[in-house]
Amino acid sequence: MELLVSENHAPATGTERIVPLDVLRGFALLGILVMNIQSFAMIGSAYFNPTAYGDLNGANYGVWYLSHVLADQKMMTIFSLLFGAGIALLSSRAEAATQRSAGLHYRRMGVLFVIGLLHAYLLWFGDILHAYAMCGLVAYLFRNFRPRSLLVMGFVLLLIGSTVFVIAGWGMSLLSPAELSEFTRDFWQPSPEKISEELAAYRGGWLAEIVHRAPNAFGIQTFVFAAFIFWRVGGLMLIGMALFKLQVFDATRTRRTYLTMIVVAALVGLPMIMLGVHRNFESGWSVDSSVFAGSQFNYWGSLLMSGGWIGVVMLACQNARWRPITGRLAAVGQMALTNYLLHSLICTTIFYGRGFGLFGQVERVGQFGIVVAIWAFQLIVSPLWLQQFHFGPAEWLWRSLSYRQRQPMCRE
Repeated sequence: MELLVSENHAPATGTERIVPLDVLRGFALLGILVMNIQSFAMIGSAYFNPTAYGDLNGANYGVWYLSHVLADQKMMTIFSLLFGAGIALLSSRAEAATQRSAGLHYRRMGVLFVIGLLHAYLLWFGDILHAYAMCGLVAYLFRNFRPRSLLVMGFVLLLIGSTVFVIAGWGMSLLSPAELSEFTRDFWQPSPEKISEELAAYRGGWLAEIVHRAPNAFGIQTFVFAAFIFWRVGGLMLIGMALFKLQVFDATRTRRTYLTMIVVAALVGLPMIMLGVHRNFESGWSVDSSVFAGSQFNYWGSLLMSGGWIGVVMLACQNARWRPITGRLAAVGQMALTNYLLHSLICTTIFYGRGFGLFGQVERVGQFGIVVAIWAFQLIVSPLWLQQFHFGPAEWLWRSLSYRQRQPMCRE
């Protein structure tokens, strides 16, 4: 089985790439758009509470249900695992070449941090790059730990994140009716006035967007990061380092290993998430039931489902018949930063007022149609781009600034 990319897909330095890592990254990159487009196309509350806005019947319900069960938190989980794996990979290669990896790593995280800030405040408040940069600063310190230690520490961080949510849910019972109503109107089930305000902001010009977007981005990067994102993403990065060291991501484990991951996802993870959906609808998606306790089914079930997706992709990488597809996914994954930012550029142009102004007007079925079109575009264009260039534009900028040297872009 060919694990390393061909010469046409090698980076400018000649460093060999691990193909299955790129394939998995490309798969997760495309999958994450299934969830993110809901945030691009509709009011923010609809991402967490499907009853907050838009039609939820028939095909629209089917799209939401499958998106939630198969993609929500699963693709972000895979991305976070791979980010941790990338830290372990790059640092080990630098140290093997007798280079100090710390300076390079922290410059990489610093550049990514700035890119994330620009992305969040200029394009879309849902940026995750800022969080990856912040968590990456900490995760790097544990890169040389053994896999078992990394797994234990990672799950401890995940448990802390879950505990914070459970405690927060208990704290809801201490709120006065007025405070609970205010929280509901501001976040979970916005009033018609709030909805109209958000629709007007994103159907207006860029200045109207940023007035609404900036406070949301700041809240995510401060309170939400400290209370939830750090524990989840940081824990997953440590687990990703462990799985990388255990060679889970290079498709060299046995077929039985990957099939076991798929079976566990199907028999445990999937029913757990479906039960959570049932309970949330049974409670009417009430703020006191669904925000905190109701989210725990997907919080933990998504870990198992992500393992199942990893198993599927690794098995595809082991089978030469899937190479026409895995090759395109690898190209998408090699340009993951460019393609991620391109998602925001394309979708904000479609939905925001500075573009076609369709915010709040496209139902979930239509949103999924746009997702498929973007998938097709990136699966076609990414391999063509890499035939001519060593990097995607964003990767070239990130790499040049990190190495403090202009990197060769065009292939000879």
